[in-house]
Amino acid sequence: MAENGQHVNGTPSSNPAVVDGPPLLQPSSQPHAISADEIALYDRQIRLWGVKAQEKLRSANILLIGMKALANEIAKNLVLAGIGALTILDDELITEDDLGSQFFISELHVGLNRAVAAISQVRTLNPRVFLHADTDNILLKPPEFYAMFDMIIATDLDLAPLKIINSACRFVNKPFYAAGSHGFYGFIFADLISHDYVIEREQSNVPTQLEVETVTRTVVAANTKTENGKQIEMVTKREHYSPINLANTSPLQPEQISSWKRKLQVPPLLTCLRALWEFQNLAGRSIPTGSREDLELFTTLATEKHKELQLPAETLRSEFLRSFLQNVGSEIAPVTAFLGGQLAQDVINVLSQREQPIQNFLLFDSDDSKGPVYALHPIFPT
Repeated sequence: MAENGQHVNGTPSSNPAVVDGPPLLQPSSQPHAISADEIALYDRQIRLWGVKAQEKLRSANILLIGMKALANEIAKNLVLAGIGALTILDDELITEDDLGSQFFISELHVGLNRAVAAISQVRTLNPRVFLHADTDNILLKPPEFYAMFDMIIATDLDLAPLKIINSACRFVNKPFYAAGSHGFYGFIFADLISHDYVIEREQSNVPTQLEVETVTRTVVAANTKTENGKQIEMVTKREHYSPINLANTSPLQPEQISSWKRKLQVPPLLTCLRALWEFQNLAGRSIPTGSREDLELFTTLATEKHKELQLPAETLRSEFLRSFLQNVGSEIAPVTAFLGGQLAQDVINVLSQREQPIQNFLLFDSDDSKGPVYALHPIFPT
């Protein structure tokens, strides 16, 4: 028997919030200095992003909501990277359908809680990471619940709960990611509220100006250092974000629809995601059925959303609508692996304040193996 009544074999106790392993990490519970053992363990990635970045990861406390195939990939990548603590929250039970694409569970876990069943296997990836399984309904959590975390990631939820979670994260000033997979398709959304990061580059003869670069990005500082005999410029940039309820109703940026050619390049997946979320709102169901009524409603909504985005009618083909609807709600391992890897890498970059983060919608269509990112924000008249 492990701590707090959690059986080693994954059988849940009566306690709704179950801990596996050491108690949940608190921000001050670990020293900031990384040990020699950890330097040896994380040697390859420290060579990529440095000791300071690894120390930031080591103290990070992350909440992962949902534990299906996509969340499996995110958990795997973050735990292997050496984060400090991971709380996995899921109130659903494992079904036989889950066995086809989730690698932390087996037939023995059918009927058990997803978070509790997965956590013992997650733990084998990196015993240094503090793990916690929470079996509560996320919608019952107050905004204060999110304050203990450095990052919140919600996976495979409808738009309504995503809005609630995103609003709670903003209330306590915590960065938020949402992601979902639908068979061959998927998305990642980021709301980091306001995020500073540093780009390092060889210093040029042209001085860097502290100025507004885009509607969301500003250059706020520029410093130099000498490295291997070269002058390296460290440019600090600040990105501003919008919550998902605003991003979902915002237009494409003017430069993205400034020409017919650029309009043709916008994938219809954006339209279909917005249509799916509106369908959920109107029909009260997560996924359209095969009924004539549902198909007609979804098609009507997709047509309306496509027009709202000012995209050409010919890019919303019936073949794509049919393919999207056939894939909604399903999980395909290569797609969840791509999305999980992309999201985990972005989280690592954000925690270490390195590189440009996702701003703010990444769309993935495995048919053409592309993952374009669109900055969707309200545009106000000037």
